[in-house]
Amino acid sequence: MNKVKAAFICVHNSCRSQMAEALGKKLAGDVFESWSAGTETKPQINQDAVRLMKQVYGIDMERSQYSKLLSDIPPVDIVITMGCNVQCPGIPCAHREDWGLEDPTGKSDEAFLQTMKAIEAKILDLKKRLMEEPTLPGR
Repeated sequence: MNKVKAAFICVHNSCRSQMAEALGKKLAGDVFESWSAGTETKPQINQDAVRLMKQVYGIDMERSQYSKLLSDIPPVDIVITMGCNVQCPGIPCAHREDWGLEDPTGKSDEAFLQTMKAIEAKILDLKKRLMEEPTLPGR
């Protein structure tokens, strides 16, 4: 069986969605593929996110990821918006949810760490639901 493909979507694809892609690959890569994208891109991933993800999880996002547009990712089964407070374009999918996470950009390390931990918990919850619920894609 092919793995479910999940896309984490944010406006600039430079912070929350990038952290979700990285944590999805590390914590749930055995259950689903993780992608991230945005309606716009930034020249580089948020450097505070890069630094803290490396410190806390040992993940070098600059080595394995880059800012991508929605058109740069393959078709997906699950779309997760980060809570951008903007209308996301319709991306075809079997399941959609919004995680409602505030953007920590420009805030303290503590704000980033809180966002990272929230994303980690949500990734693990999504993994569990995909493994247990027959109505979600991939089951």
